Amino acid sequence: MVINMDEKKAAQVEKLEKESADLMQKIREETEIKKKRKLIAEREKKQRKITALRNNRLISREAKRDLVAYSFIAPNFIGFAVFTLIPIVFAFVLAFMEWDGSNAITFVGLKNFVKLPSDTFFVAALKNTIIYVVGTVPLTMIASLALAIVLNQKVRARGFFRTVAFFPYVASLVAITAVWSMIFHPSKGPVNYLLLTVFGVAQENLPKWFSGNLVLVTLILFSVWKYMGYYMVIYLAGLQGISAELYEAGSLDGANTWQKFRYITWPQLRSTTFFVVVMLTINCFKVYDIAVMLAGGGDGKLSTSATVLVYYIYQNAFNYWDLGYSSAIAMVLFLIVLVVTLIQFRYEKNLEA
Repeated sequence: MVINMDEKKAAQVEKLEKESADLMQKIREETEIKKKRKLIAEREKKQRKITALRNNRLISREAKRDLVAYSFIAPNFIGFAVFTLIPIVFAFVLAFMEWDGSNAITFVGLKNFVKLPSDTFFVAALKNTIIYVVGTVPLTMIASLALAIVLNQKVRARGFFRTVAFFPYVASLVAITAVWSMIFHPSKGPVNYLLLTVFGVAQENLPKWFSGNLVLVTLILFSVWKYMGYYMVIYLAGLQGISAELYEAGSLDGANTWQKFRYITWPQLRSTTFFVVVMLTINCFKVYDIAVMLAGGGDGKLSTSATVLVYYIYQNAFNYWDLGYSSAIAMVLFLIVLVVTLIQFRYEKNLEA
């Protein structure tokens, strides 16, 4: 048995050595760098197998290193697979099914997607989400960039003002939405009191900030105020990476403040701005907690004028238990975000070309 095993290993080694020699010949003849590197990597793999067989090792040192690396990755990946990857795949499948969580799952094909255009609540939620994204993304970007430029200058108490600007992002959402609800209260809030006493707006014409058409304006303003501090920090990092020599050269050429911003600061911040816009867009499409906390009232239910897509997904899934339909809405949201993100990446790539 031992002789057979030794003969088998010797045959394997001989075969691998022959393949390795053939690969060496191909490497010498190959002129294209990319293909040559691939052949070199393949030959090195063969050589490691030969060494492992000669030293009676079950696995090579390279394989051992890979196993150690995978052992570190495994706990996190298992958690990701169980709680994120598998539910996402299941949601994709469920979009073509009908299921209430208790009865048998039924395949319905595209029925859930066909229902979407005639669903007035879905159309309203989609419209509100798009308006929210279109309003929040540019305003947050402009506000955070302006803050970053101002607080990148040598001004007194700069650290304090940076902290104040960043505070809304780290503050409890429940606490700050409660403060905003009091400030913009229709009858008791200081904002409407000023409109009534200082600007002379009639009592019956005072705006209702958390209902009707103004609710989206309130959500946008709140989101800009909350998130501009976070993106300010990102822009600050980008600004501090711009060489001072560029501004000195601009000054020598007679450039004013606006020209320095237009021809030096803005082009240098292009990659930072791209990251900010992509992240803002994705986060705004996923808005849920801000809408529920600000416009949900005491029971957390949103009116049609304030309904957003993620809230409507939740409502269909856990209030109506129409899990197939809610998954279809989730797929539509996923596709919208994917398409918008791909367009942004394509636009950035064209700018770099």
